[in-house]
Amino acid sequence: MSVRRARWGHLPLAGEFVHDTPRTSVRTRALAAIGCALTVAACAPAPQPDVMLVQTSIVLPPPPEPAATPPPVEPLSIGSAAVDTTGGWLPDGTTLSPFDTANPILSQMDPALLQAVQNATRAAQPAGVDIRITSGWRSPGFQQRLFDDAVRSYGSVAAAAQFVATPEVSQHVRGQAVDIGPTAADEWMIANGRQFGLCQIYANEIWHFELAVDAAGNCPPLRPNAAG
Repeated sequence: MSVRRARWGHLPLAGEFVHDTPRTSVRTRALAAIGCALTVAACAPAPQPDVMLVQTSIVLPPPPEPAATPPPVEPLSIGSAAVDTTGGWLPDGTTLSPFDTANPILSQMDPALLQAVQNATRAAQPAGVDIRITSGWRSPGFQQRLFDDAVRSYGSVAAAAQFVATPEVSQHVRGQAVDIGPTAADEWMIANGRQFGLCQIYANEIWHFELAVDAAGNCPPLRPNAAG
């Protein structure tokens, strides 16, 4: 009687348990392992491509040229004639009482004009008006300097002549004109000056007064400016 061989090519030993595993189970496990491997490979991050750093130069535009700075405007100056008060100059903001006769601005004025201004000053005080002198006598050199500065300021001799006279015709150089302030004093003098012989002469200069009344005590018609 022949002994039949086991299915897997060997005989079972005594007491050995024979486990008959189907071939399909082995195949399934193999396929599952392969699938896992493929899944892991698919989930792994893709390799980064090599990045080549290229150094480039950024060319910036040149900075803009700074705007040309205009030369500073030279302030109006009254020049070398104004080194002291002997030429008739007063510092800005400085005024004189009509009774400061030690100053040549007043002492070189026509005595009749100075007396008239002093009389008007006394008469204005009860009204609360304080008359101050801003300019009186001027030397020819100082007047010329004022005229030259006016030409520079207004741009022409013709324009300057409307505000500043040349030394040859200036009544200040002759001691026969006075400038007063403040505005309240100007207005008072315009209204009352003829009582003392004082008249406004130029329409564009409310501060400039001269002895100019006629025999009837009237002031002449206003001239438009120093040139007219």
